[in-house]
Amino acid sequence: MAKSILITGASSGIGKALAFELAGKGYSLALASREIDLLSQIRDDILEESGPPAVAIRQLDVTDYEDVYKAVNELADEVDGLDIVFANAGVGLGERVGRGDFEKARRTIEVNLLGAIATVDAAAAYFLKKGKGHIVGTSSVAAFRGMPKSSAYSASKAGFAIYLESVRAELYKKNIDVTVLYPGYIDTPLNEMLKSRPFLISVEKGAEIIARLIEKRVKSSTVPVYPWNIVGRLMKILPTGVIAKM
Repeated sequence: MAKSILITGASSGIGKALAFELAGKGYSLALASREIDLLSQIRDDILEESGPPAVAIRQLDVTDYEDVYKAVNELADEVDGLDIVFANAGVGLGERVGRGDFEKARRTIEVNLLGAIATVDAAAAYFLKKGKGHIVGTSSVAAFRGMPKSSAYSASKAGFAIYLESVRAELYKKNIDVTVLYPGYIDTPLNEMLKSRPFLISVEKGAEIIARLIEKRVKSSTVPVYPWNIVGRLMKILPTGVIAKM
């Protein structure tokens, strides 16, 4: 049975690649991003390539919290109901502590944490009314340990992961699954400026793995599963001196 999914941050990176991956599986797509022109081109390309049941697009800035709630319901109507909401919109601005980069830190927290929370809250409201659903959120392996030059990013992803765990507990036995994904280095514009990207995989491979994890309705997973399921545990116990050199 074909399903439908709303993806935020769908105009590039993981969100865009996942849209193409799931279109090939016959999913109806509701795609949201600040970049409506890019979404329009993605919609046209998907319809030409895969022709899924429906592709709806909508401009959305997840920091416009009131509009997030409108977007979820409007897009749900356009694709005849949603089965999955993927809170994926995010930024990585490379802020540094004490260097006058607080504006970058503020923006990172607003998008990656508050905007993501708003998306999940709107999804929860929709699915509670519907009586079932699946909420998926993009955290990061950076949530496992605060990383230098990424303090706000690490904090935002760790905070979002904990929030999703709380949502899972609050919605327990409400027929709403919650999945937390912890991507490692996936080749996207978010991290292409970094000098070191260990265990890098293509965005297409990342989307393939994420699609599989979503369909399995896993509670949480790194992406890819190996080696990050092991490396993530090691990150938590490494001495600060080692972390500082990363």
